Amino acid sequence: MLRLATPALSPDGGSRLARDLRIDVLRGLALLTIFIDHVPDNPLTLLTLRNFGFSDAAELFVMLAGISAMFAYGKGFERDGAKQGLWRVFRRCGRIYVFQIGLLFSTLLIALLWRAQFGLEPVNLTLFFEMPATAIPRALALHALPPSLNILPLYIVVLAAFPLFYLGLRHAPRLTLAASILMWVGANLDHSFNLTNWLDGRGWFFNPFAWQFLFLLGMLTAVLLRAHGGHLPTHRLLLGAAWAYLALSLVLAAPWAGWGLADFHVLAIEPPDKTALAPLRLLNVLALMYVALSSERLRRLAGAAWLRPLVACGKHSLEVFSFSTLLVLVFRLLFHTYGADLLLEIAVNVIGIGAMVALGLWLERAKQPGTPRAAVAIG
Repeated sequence: MLRLATPALSPDGGSRLARDLRIDVLRGLALLTIFIDHVPDNPLTLLTLRNFGFSDAAELFVMLAGISAMFAYGKGFERDGAKQGLWRVFRRCGRIYVFQIGLLFSTLLIALLWRAQFGLEPVNLTLFFEMPATAIPRALALHALPPSLNILPLYIVVLAAFPLFYLGLRHAPRLTLAASILMWVGANLDHSFNLTNWLDGRGWFFNPFAWQFLFLLGMLTAVLLRAHGGHLPTHRLLLGAAWAYLALSLVLAAPWAGWGLADFHVLAIEPPDKTALAPLRLLNVLALMYVALSSERLRRLAGAAWLRPLVACGKHSLEVFSFSTLLVLVFRLLFHTYGADLLLEIAVNVIGIGAMVALGLWLERAKQPGTPRAAVAIG
């Protein structure tokens, strides 16, 4: 039976690993991808991850969050005990919550100012202006989530569950994994098995009962990385299957017409459900992560100087993501006010990506020197 407390599988077992820059590069890439995908009518979306398979940056981000959380907090539970470990997780959840609420009020303020200045009615925020005494308290309780502010609440929920996951994996790993799988299956079979979003009466866009499974798989990936010197064990058959699945998902999901090519879709497949993390999406991100984290070439590439901007963004992903969310809001309002043309699209991409990279690099330079950590915490 799998025991995380054994030296080979403990997140703190074995020799200390240098920081895995692949995780930072992948997370930085996911951040830029999320920004590009959320800018309306953005031609760069044809080049983002969602066009090359069934999954997109969200799946990548959540799995990386599970890996990072295991490195950052798993060893803390082992070294410092449950009380200190719980406090660190609670403090991180609190910080993410503060950013979520800061984004909420910043979004409402920007929308209010834009409405007063240009007369634009923010459809997705109407209830906040019509029923503020009801909508705002519900938003504070994470019961009312505007479409642009629905991912940090998922991180809060899965990170809050981290101590339970960790305890379960230590003492009853098979039972814990089975329970996680059952919740994921239940969320896919019954879409009402979800938390409620009061704003539209539907469930959370990122159903935590489904997405917790990907977070848990990220935790298990961290255990395997620690046990094998920072690499996932390479099996030719498994690696070949991963590459084959990625190639198949590319053929079936790519926007061939948008790329100006002939339609290579051999089967007509509807985009798999994102809310419940449909199996095709899950397999896609697992194949992608296996290829990436079993690659020594990618490890060397991640240390290249020209990738430092991505590394910096990945290391400070909570701040960079929050900043990019506000940038996207302002850019959307600009498009609605003045219309979208090629010059504005170019300016938005250059300014937005440049500002995100600048913030990441500035935060990296401002960081106090200290002992490097194996990975950063969620977000």
